[in-house]
Amino acid sequence: MESTDDISHRDYTRLSELIYNECGIKMPPAKKAMLVARLQKRLRSLDMKSFGDYIDYLFAPDGIKDELVRMIDLITTNKTDFFREPDHFDYLLQWVLPEWSQKHGGCGKKLMLWSAGCSTGEEPYTLAMVLNEFAVSCPGFDYQILATDISTRVLEKAEQAVYDEERIAPVPSSLRHKYLLRSKDKSRGLVRVVPGLREKVRFRRLNFMDGNFGMREPMDIIFCRNVIIYFDQSTQERLLNKFYTHLTKDGFIFMGHSETLNGLDVSLVMVHPTVYRKITDKPLAVINT
Repeated sequence: MESTDDISHRDYTRLSELIYNECGIKMPPAKKAMLVARLQKRLRSLDMKSFGDYIDYLFAPDGIKDELVRMIDLITTNKTDFFREPDHFDYLLQWVLPEWSQKHGGCGKKLMLWSAGCSTGEEPYTLAMVLNEFAVSCPGFDYQILATDISTRVLEKAEQAVYDEERIAPVPSSLRHKYLLRSKDKSRGLVRVVPGLREKVRFRRLNFMDGNFGMREPMDIIFCRNVIIYFDQSTQERLLNKFYTHLTKDGFIFMGHSETLNGLDVSLVMVHPTVYRKITDKPLAVINT
């Protein structure tokens, strides 16, 4: 008899197909143990005796409505750090921002940056620190960061902007003193991002499988790092072409150092290791492919 310690082949197939269809993430048999481990606590909280019961609940009309987001929260991977892959921030500061500022400085335009797959917020707050530092040396420069993730759980933490002290080790000491506030209760070992920086980041939930991302204006820069590795090649290509349509002319996409566009039909040119630039306009119809 199936229990909360195991899941039948049929139920695992149904669940993995649902996850792929809803959020594009592949769940091959090799990930079965990981999925079972992550969902066991949820089954216990629902007082369910088996994965069969959980699958029946999940596929019922009320289950899809109430449980799908919770389930996605549990199965998504959310590894992140402040100043992760620091070479990207150096390139942003030394090349991308000066060029953008020279082109748009003085016209009142804000630089629009999207942290796609922002997890618990370390990446967008790192970007806010870097952009704020650039603004100090470039009067008139302004920016706005959109940070999105499929997981409501990590977005709640990101909006709180509270982190354990050991998490901020990669942040240079000069930026720590400027942008991070220590808890009044030193024994708690917590810091919080300063209000001025939090105001520059807007968080919202977004599923990359949605047909419409709901963007009101194009993005100058998209950071989507260590995200597409969880998708198959056709989903990667479709997603990157959607990103393409949301980029301004000559806009940039930053990807993770373990990711590549090799074999993908996307009109982006590499200008720096895992940094790509839009090179031509495509018909807007590509949004719906």
